[in-house]
Amino acid sequence: DNWAFLYAQRLALKQELPLHVCFCLVPKFLDATIRHYGFMLKGLQEVAEECAELNIPFHLLLGYAKDVLPAFVVERGVGGLVTDFCPLRLPRQWVEDVRERLPEDVPFAQVDAHNIVPCWIASPKQEYSARTIRGKIHAQLPEFLTEFPPVVRHPYPPSCPAEPIAWEACYSSLQVDRTVKEVEWATPGTSAGLAVLQSFITERLKSFGSHRNDPNKAALSNLSPWFHFGQVSTQRAILEVQKHRGKYKESVDTFVEEAVVRRELAENFCYYNENYDSVQGAYDWAQTTLKLHAKDKRPFLYKLQELEQGTTHDPLWNAAQLQMVQEGKMHGFLRMYWAKKILEWTRSPEEALQFAIYLNDRYELDGRDPNGYVGCLWSICGIHDQGWAERAIFGKIRYMNYAGCKRKFDVDQFERRYAPRT
Repeated sequence: DNWAFLYAQRLALKQELPLHVCFCLVPKFLDATIRHYGFMLKGLQEVAEECAELNIPFHLLLGYAKDVLPAFVVERGVGGLVTDFCPLRLPRQWVEDVRERLPEDVPFAQVDAHNIVPCWIASPKQEYSARTIRGKIHAQLPEFLTEFPPVVRHPYPPSCPAEPIAWEACYSSLQVDRTVKEVEWATPGTSAGLAVLQSFITERLKSFGSHRNDPNKAALSNLSPWFHFGQVSTQRAILEVQKHRGKYKESVDTFVEEAVVRRELAENFCYYNENYDSVQGAYDWAQTTLKLHAKDKRPFLYKLQELEQGTTHDPLWNAAQLQMVQEGKMHGFLRMYWAKKILEWTRSPEEALQFAIYLNDRYELDGRDPNGYVGCLWSICGIHDQGWAERAIFGKIRYMNYAGCKRKFDVDQFERRYAPRT
């Protein structure tokens, strides 16, 4: 279920050439830990096995793409290169670096395989909010939201096979923090991800529309780790979920809104705004109001370590933080409350955003993702939101508090579930 892969195979079939799949494994990436790398590598093992069955060699190249890929292209006499798309600056830089180093006669194409409507086609500019992008996405879904043609067993074998992959050696080559352990609830890989999709449809979809904002209810899809690592395609999820629209219209429409409109709005923001992870990326009204209230007295001030360990005065916040640390996934509704409190309890909006992004990227399985950056900027800097009644610290940024959470769900029940282990 990958349009870049499908396009590459189509080119290879047309030219009657072998097809190679390469993954360049970098030793470290932002705040990713062994939790993330383990999930990714186990998923890649499944990809390697599937490729072998399709007569397509899979190569795991150790190092940055610019250092290992151009040499591979030359050595193997590769005739063309196709890559996927990510709107974040580091992966975009990788693509640029490879482009500069490729032989001039090797064509290089990029396919946006992880959005349904390709990012640059959905809109040519940064969109103000979900309201302004929704119509544009829905208008183009009939063209792009189609069934995938299959990848076929490749009829043109390579002249020399892929090197066998020493997966254990790959693990040990990583220069990442190994103290944030891999999680048990989420099994990496496509087949496990598709099983989660199936369980969502049969067990949780019916209550997604009504209960998705209640952290005590099992109503979420929980698919974001597999989406983030490209192990399950969002498009596949939408195609499957939409089959149940007749039965669960509200839930299906809400899922499409979140997994397509909101997700692609986040991609749009990161693609067109180079300050997607800083206060400078916020709208002028939000920057002004935050500046105006930057010196307001904070009721509590916490250091990063206190936040990381979940030792604040707020048991709901601590429970949400501990859920993320232990499970690699915090409930979506609580992510908003969690980030807004960081704004309230740190020395400045800049520090708040820095802490929120660091914690999100370090512990969430779907960290370092456009959704994560936009989630933090929505909560702390009002991106894709509007100005609200002015108050201390927040200014016109939308406010959330403990009492509001108590009105929405049984806060005590959630706190008991993630009480600190004494």
